Amino acid sequence: MTTAWNDYQSGEFYDELIGPNGNARKPAQKLVSYLKSLTDEEVSSRKLAAELAIKDMGISFTVYTDEGNIDRAWPFDIIPRVISKTQWDKTDAGLKQRLQALNMFIDDLYNGQKIIKDGVIPEYVLKQSTNYRKECEGISPAYGVWAHICGTDLVRDKDGEFYVLEDNLRVPSGVSYMLENRSIMKRVLPDVFEKVDIAPIEAYTSHLFETLTSLSPRKIRKPVVAVLTPGIYNSAYFEHAFLAQKMGAELVQGSDLVVQDDDCVYMKTIAGLERVDVIYRRIDDLFLDPEAFRKDSALGVTGLMRAWKAGNVALANAPGAGVADDKVVYAYVPEVIKYYLGEDPLLPNVETFLCYDKKQRDYVLANLDKLVVKPANESGGYGMLIGPHSTKKERETFAELIKAKPRNYIAQPTLALSTAPTFTEKGNTPEPRHLDLRPFVLQAKDSYVTTGGLTRVALKKGSLVVNSSQGGGSKDTWIVDTHPEAKA
Repeated sequence: MTTAWNDYQSGEFYDELIGPNGNARKPAQKLVSYLKSLTDEEVSSRKLAAELAIKDMGISFTVYTDEGNIDRAWPFDIIPRVISKTQWDKTDAGLKQRLQALNMFIDDLYNGQKIIKDGVIPEYVLKQSTNYRKECEGISPAYGVWAHICGTDLVRDKDGEFYVLEDNLRVPSGVSYMLENRSIMKRVLPDVFEKVDIAPIEAYTSHLFETLTSLSPRKIRKPVVAVLTPGIYNSAYFEHAFLAQKMGAELVQGSDLVVQDDDCVYMKTIAGLERVDVIYRRIDDLFLDPEAFRKDSALGVTGLMRAWKAGNVALANAPGAGVADDKVVYAYVPEVIKYYLGEDPLLPNVETFLCYDKKQRDYVLANLDKLVVKPANESGGYGMLIGPHSTKKERETFAELIKAKPRNYIAQPTLALSTAPTFTEKGNTPEPRHLDLRPFVLQAKDSYVTTGGLTRVALKKGSLVVNSSQGGGSKDTWIVDTHPEAKA
């Protein structure tokens, strides 16, 4: 038995695997028992096996730097995160509820804005939204769904409960890494899968394909589905190619598509033009169509919005869905759920302060050293101030930014993000590292939630930044059934 685990202490935070008494939590007992049985040499060999699997499978991500784009191997920790099935069932229901309400909200914003007329959300919030698209007004896509694929970021606070940190409704990424993490773990710890009842995740791409084909305007047996990518230099290109291959869909760039006079989208092939029914687009709104948005875009397809408005092609996610990505809108989601569904939220938000409100802004400015300040429409962890880890100069800079454009900023308490045992560069001694979780939710005719999601972990001690582009890593996520009838 390795002595490294005997010294593990989770400290003041909720730990995903180890309870405050130092014993493994029930869903993680078999896993921890197995890990403790490994010698130092066996741990090293499994870490090496994971590294070799990542290289062999070609799992990489791109980091943008001033010196150019750098492709890096996917940073991965072989100790999985474990969640009980009982808790996940509640989380699953909360995620479906949230996305249903958000889609009703988006559809309302582009068709009547009843929620604003009824005073639930101030008109000011919408007028200042950078992701509201006037070009989408009067459109109602199939099933009234705009965000077909959502990546919702969850965190666990010290109470052990999940909170929604943010919704990602534009072009959420990361699901390919969730799937590949499982493939790596099956190579590295195959014997554990025989002992623990771990919920499978491999069906995601089938569900994604079913979701996309259900949107087809042509009711034919085999609709043509294409994944629209910006190209090989995009940081998420690995995922675009991965999902297209797994679904048996076409991987295309803007230059591969053309809109004809009949307002239908066609793909250029060696056999001629072939009509496309559904486009899973991984390009931001403003680059989708130079006819409707940025005229200088070389990534999009001229006339694509025209074809979509005519009902001749489905776009997932729909243009304009990002209006609900706004972190100011996020603060109103509990009210949005109550307004459209008449239900209380099953998943709580993190307490949020809106800087456009003078009273809340004054509180934020007086407590910048204690809060996390976020721009309303950035993603990837950029443009943030993490108060407790900031300098006086950084706080002064953010104070001026908030005063200049208060609508652009929200603030939240610094959460006691949960931790999990993680192997560090020091060797085979696990140490607690903070993490979050991004489950993926599909919605069209039906709804589907991944069993678990992408766990991102801050590899630096004490860091709360989990994004891979900023030094974070990843873990496999296990939803484990501890019912007596589960795997013995």
